Amino acid sequence: MKCFSGRVMKNALADAHGRVRKAVVPALLSAAFVYSGSSAFGQSSNPCDLNGDGTVNSSDVKLAANMAVGLAPCTANIAGPGICSAVTVQRVANASAAGGTCLAHWVSLTWVASVSPNVAGYNVYRSATAAGPFSKVNFVLIPSVSYIDTAVRGGQTFYYAATAVDSSGRESAFSVQAIGMVPAP
Repeated sequence: MKCFSGRVMKNALADAHGRVRKAVVPALLSAAFVYSGSSAFGQSSNPCDLNGDGTVNSSDVKLAANMAVGLAPCTANIAGPGICSAVTVQRVANASAAGGTCLAHWVSLTWVASVSPNVAGYNVYRSATAAGPFSKVNFVLIPSVSYIDTAVRGGQTFYYAATAVDSSGRESAFSVQAIGMVPAP
């Protein structure tokens, strides 16, 4: 609570001119689920075997490249479900050259919507430590109450917080943190 002009205002902020404005109530980050490999999305045990023939080879690299440029439907779950990019192609090429497998890791976050009116979307922040600093992981506002972070590395723990942003661009305080413990490859 803030005190302004002798009155206690719940969820209120004073702007630079002393006008009281309602604050944006944070979202409640409710879950962080960590996925390793692609079994959570129903692919084969080796997500780099894009054509499902049992081996990772140049055919898979070509298919990954075609998916990345839109010449083939994106069915890969290497960098996350439905993400086909240069990162996907590189992981498939690396696995093909090494004759091995590629393991994908991602953290799926969900939260309870903010109760503030006029919420335009949400931001998600990540840190390698509970104390921060936190960096925003999304480039545009997230319109829904979920986000999949595909930029995680195996063997590390990440801390997440979400914020709500209203239609005027005001951002709430951080939500309670959620922890994503990503298994080692």
